[in-house]
Amino acid sequence: MRIRGRHYANGEVVELVIQNGVLRSLGNPGSEPADMEAGWVAPALFDLQINGCDGYSFNSDRLTLDMVRHVVKVCRKHGMGGFCPTLVTNSFEATAHGLSTIRQASETDKEIARAVPAIHLEGPYISAEDGPRGAHPRQHIRKPDWDEFQRWQEAAGGQIRLMTLAPELDGALDFIERLVKANVVVSLGHTAASPARIREAISAGARLSTHLGNGCHAVLPRHDNYFWEQLAADELWASIICDGHHLPPALIRSILRVKTPARVILTCDASSLAGLPPGRYREWDQELEVCPEGKIVVADSGFLAGSWSFIDRCIGHAVRQGGVSLQEAVEMASLRPRQLLGLPIHCLEVGQPVDLVLFDWDLMSGFHATATIT
Repeated sequence: MRIRGRHYANGEVVELVIQNGVLRSLGNPGSEPADMEAGWVAPALFDLQINGCDGYSFNSDRLTLDMVRHVVKVCRKHGMGGFCPTLVTNSFEATAHGLSTIRQASETDKEIARAVPAIHLEGPYISAEDGPRGAHPRQHIRKPDWDEFQRWQEAAGGQIRLMTLAPELDGALDFIERLVKANVVVSLGHTAASPARIREAISAGARLSTHLGNGCHAVLPRHDNYFWEQLAADELWASIICDGHHLPPALIRSILRVKTPARVILTCDASSLAGLPPGRYREWDQELEVCPEGKIVVADSGFLAGSWSFIDRCIGHAVRQGGVSLQEAVEMASLRPRQLLGLPIHCLEVGQPVDLVLFDWDLMSGFHATATIT
C-alpha cells in the first residue's frame, strides 16, 4: 500500500510504502500512483482515559463484548490506534465484571487486543470530599485494599497498567509502593492531599498527575496546595483535558510551560455519554447532563463529568490555546502516553509496525481524523 500525505512534524509531502503491516519506506513521492491520498499523516493517537461512549460504559455491570467492540470502533474513527479503557469508582462486583469483559473481548478479538493493551483504574481509592471527588459516586469510595486490587488484576488478566488514587488515604503510600513493584504506573488524582503528602507519594513512586487542574476544590489556599506541588514536581508527568471546557487557555499554557510537552499527555477523558445528544441521562448512580455546548456535568452540582469530545478535538485546542506546535500536540496524544506506560512507541520510521492516523488539519477548524491504519 502506498500512502501520500504531509508529515505531521514538518508539513512536507511524503510517501509511505506499507507491506505486511510494516512501514517499508518513507520518503519523497514516487511516480507510481498512491493507493491513499491523505491531508496529513502521523502516528495513531493513544488516550489514557476513555470511559466509554454512546451510552456504553466500561464501568457498567451490564458491559458486553459487543459494547467493548463498539467503543473501539468509535475511537478508531477519531484517530486512536489504542487507548486505556478506564473504570471509575464503583462496587467491587461492577468493576470486576467490567475488567473481566474487557479481558474476554481482547482474548477473542485480535483487533480489540491491539487497541486496548492496558487498562486504567481511576478510583475507588480517592478523596470523598466534594470537588476532589468530582463526579465519582461517594458511596463507593474507600481506602486502598491490596487484596481487592489483586482480585481486580486477576479479572483483568494482568492488564491494569495505570491507577489513579489519592495519596492521603490510610495505607496509600504502602499501596503505591506495591503497585510500582507490580509494574503499575501510579497517578495522583481526585486528591485533597497536603503538599507534604504529595511529596511522599512521589518518593513512593507516583509518576503522573491525572487531569491536572480538574478533580479539585473550587477554592484552594493561595500558595500551599496540592495543585502547585504537583505542577512544580519534575518527577510527575501531567495529563490534561484540552476539550475547551475543562481548563482555561492560560492554565493550559502554564502547565505546558512548566512541564514542557515532553512530560504532558493529552487526554479527552471521554465519558460514557460522549457522542450522545443533549439531554439528561442516568449514569454512575446519578443524573448527568449533556449540555448543548458540548460538555457533560453532574445535573445538581454542575461539576464536570468527563468529556463529550474525543482526543482528536483536543489536539486543535492544545495548539490554539497552549501555544504548542502540531508536532508537539500530536506526540502528546500518541507517543507520550505509550512512553509513560512502557508500551511500544510507534513512530513514523522505516521498520516500525504500521500504526497511523490520516487526518485533515487547519488551525481554526482543528484536527479531523479521516482514517486509522493499524
